[in-house]
Amino acid sequence: MGEAEEQKLPVLAIDLGGTKIITALISHECQMIAREYCPTLADEGPESVVGRMISAADHLLNLRNISPSQLSSLSIASAGIIDMEKGVITSSPNLPGWHDIPLRGIIEERYKISTFLLNDASAAALGEHRFGAGKGANNLIYITVSTGIGGGIIINGKLYLGSSGSAGEIGHATVDVNGPGCDCGNTGCLEVLASGTAVAREAIRRISRGESSSLTEMVAGKIEDITAEKVSLAAQDGDSLASEVISKAAGYLGAGVVNLVNIFNPEVIIIGGGMAKMGDLLFDPVRQAVRERAFQLSAQAVRIVPAQLGDDVSVFGAAIFALEQKGLD
Repeated sequence: MGEAEEQKLPVLAIDLGGTKIITALISHECQMIAREYCPTLADEGPESVVGRMISAADHLLNLRNISPSQLSSLSIASAGIIDMEKGVITSSPNLPGWHDIPLRGIIEERYKISTFLLNDASAAALGEHRFGAGKGANNLIYITVSTGIGGGIIINGKLYLGSSGSAGEIGHATVDVNGPGCDCGNTGCLEVLASGTAVAREAIRRISRGESSSLTEMVAGKIEDITAEKVSLAAQDGDSLASEVISKAAGYLGAGVVNLVNIFNPEVIIIGGGMAKMGDLLFDPVRQAVRERAFQLSAQAVRIVPAQLGDDVSVFGAAIFALEQKGLD
C-alpha cells in the first residue's frame, strides 16, 4: 500500500477505563465514523476484559464492513501505569488484577496491524489540546476526575510522556502523608481523597455512623448505592452533608492543582471526567485554592476550565497519537 493510500485509512481507537470501554472508528481527518460502548466489568479480570474489548472491536468493524487490513492502525488509551516501550500495562488501580499485561502485543497479534498503547488521561490531554478546551495553548495539564484521577501534560505543544511513558499520574501525587490507603499501595494519594469513588465512600462512611442526609432517602436506605453523582444532586438540593463531602474533596483537588500550577506554570488546566459535571461545586473551591495558595505570577497566568470533548476525549486522543506516530497527522 502506498503512503497516500495509507493516509486515508481510519484508526480503530479504544478507550479502556475502569467502568467503560469505548471503541471508535476515527477517520484520518479525526472525524468520528462509528462508536460502540460497553461496560468494562473490570472485576471479572484481565482475560475477560480483553475478550470484551476484542468483541466490541470486531462488532464495530463488522457493522461498517471493514477488515483490519483497511485500518491504518489500532490505538488503545488505557487506565493504568503503562510501559510504552514494551506496550505493557504494569499496574492499574482501577483494573483489578492488571499486572504486567502485554496488551499491545495481544491486540497486535490478534489484528496484525500497527498497535499503540498509551495512558487514557495522556490521550485525553492530546484530544483537548487539539480539539477542545486547550486548543491554541502551548502548555496545559488535563486532569480527569472520575472513578479515579489521572492526568496528561502538554509542554511546548507536545505530549510529555516522561522517560518510560508513565508521566502525568497526578492522581497518585501524595497530598496527605497520613491519609487513607490507596489501591496503588501508597497512602494519601489525591485519587483516594478527591475522586468520585472517594466522594461516594466518604458520604457512605458518614451516613453509616449515624449522620442524617437526604441521600438515605434517595437510595431507599441502600447506602451502598450512593454514587458521586447522587452526592452532587443532593448537594445541589441543599443537603449539608453532601455539600460538605464535595467541599472536602474539592479542597484536596485544589491542593493538587496548586502544586501543578507552581511546578508547570501552565496556561490552562482542564478538568474532565464525571466529577467535572458538578460544575461550580467543584471548580469554585479549586480556583479559590489556586488564587490563595499558588505563586501569584503562575496563578494569574492559568485558566482552570472544564473539558469540552466529553466521554469521547480519549478515543480522539488515541487516534491523534497513532496518526502522529505514523507521520500521517
